[in-house]
Amino acid sequence: MQPTQLPLKDIHLPEAIGWWPPAIGWWLLAILIPLSIVFLYRFYKHLTRKTAIKTAKKTLAAIKGSQSLDNKQKLVEISMLIRRVAISVNPRTEVASLTGRQWLAFLDTSLTGESFSEGGGQLLADAPYQSTPPTELEIAQLISLCEDWLKAQTLQVKRKQKL
Repeated sequence: MQPTQLPLKDIHLPEAIGWWPPAIGWWLLAILIPLSIVFLYRFYKHLTRKTAIKTAKKTLAAIKGSQSLDNKQKLVEISMLIRRVAISVNPRTEVASLTGRQWLAFLDTSLTGESFSEGGGQLLADAPYQSTPPTELEIAQLISLCEDWLKAQTLQVKRKQKL
């Protein structure tokens, strides 16, 4: 028999590989990408909350030790600092619009008692409208109260992270 007349069949090619079901690597990517996005978002929120409080503590210490600021300027700086921290730690819609007694009541929610509404924290609401600047003792009490408030914010952030 001659080689050209052999009863051989032509080469049989396999079918093309379909896209479904995907390989295990694609399943892992489909699970890991959303999980990593959620993890990174939570980690970013954790860092910014903690960083805001740490920075605020350092800034408050700088205000406390500053010799170049008078008491009125210290009060303005403290007020801005506390508001910035409150907005960065809590939802902006809850905090940004608060003024006067509502603002002081909000600050009291983090501490036991009504140190802002009834105590030395009233300077934050009243002092900008007074003709005489606050005394050194009033500023020292306010700084101490704000330090306590910042510590309470640190604890609240830790509690939120555990949930």
